[in-house]
Amino acid sequence: MSCPACGWLVHGEALKQIAARAEQFTATDQVDDARRTWEEALTLLPPASQQHAIITQRVRDLEARSTAAQLEQPARPNEPPKDGTLWKRAAAVGAGIALLLIGKLKFLLLGLTKAKTFLSMFAFFGVYWTTYGWMLALGLVLSIYIHEMGHVAMLRRLKINAGAPLFIPGVGALVLLKQKIHDPKTDAAIGLAGPVWGLGAGIAALVIYGLTDAKIWLAIAQLTGFINLFNLIPIWQLDGARGFHALSTQQRWIVVATFFVMLFFSGQKLLIIIGAVAVWRALQREAGPGDQRALATFIVLIVALAWLSALKAI
Repeated sequence: MSCPACGWLVHGEALKQIAARAEQFTATDQVDDARRTWEEALTLLPPASQQHAIITQRVRDLEARSTAAQLEQPARPNEPPKDGTLWKRAAAVGAGIALLLIGKLKFLLLGLTKAKTFLSMFAFFGVYWTTYGWMLALGLVLSIYIHEMGHVAMLRRLKINAGAPLFIPGVGALVLLKQKIHDPKTDAAIGLAGPVWGLGAGIAALVIYGLTDAKIWLAIAQLTGFINLFNLIPIWQLDGARGFHALSTQQRWIVVATFFVMLFFSGQKLLIIIGAVAVWRALQREAGPGDQRALATFIVLIVALAWLSALKAI
């Protein structure tokens, strides 16, 4: 969350926006909203930092104000939750993820400065516009672009040379590596970074649907979830195969079990194909060294993407 050498906050830009919202809530006497917003900021700060201590004290003060206000109000009978409460809660959770994407906006825009990426993206958009309409086509292009930039971000973090994202109509997009990767854990981190960023894009679209009730955003969220879930198939050059490289045999069976559990709860039929391929890979003798981080990431992605891709309009 911060640089160990200079103390620079990784989520500095997102924290500024959260702080502005919290101060606005405080100024308008929306105590509970201000408290929840500051609590959101705490998740982006190092626990041992001075900023964390200051904001923790602010949260405590706001809790005290909220408690005092409730004691002063006369008791009221229990009221059923108002319509839209579920979506407001979902929007609050998704807003944090959306802020993280906004914090990465400069990096995302950087990818568009590459002629190969921009031109291939435009051609990809044109092909799908004629079939699905411009809005769904644009949502599809942007979600795939964010997915690919997740790979690029991890490659940069690991200082591995790679080209800019290249879009291929009918296939998707890819990032060509300029050097071989021999470490399975490194390969897994790079492979799973794409679906992680793709999940963020899908949740952002879901938040917009919750705020606008425009069903095109639900379609974009579902399509984003489906595409990223498809990428978890552990075969060929898909992201799931790269994630499987680092998993031990036991960990692979845990992933298999997760696929079929989510098939039962979500009803997403794509999980039948993914689970079958995962069983085949788990039965093979070759296995990775074992990677707890890759396993945890895999499980979270399976659960979240299966849920996202199987959502129905409310």
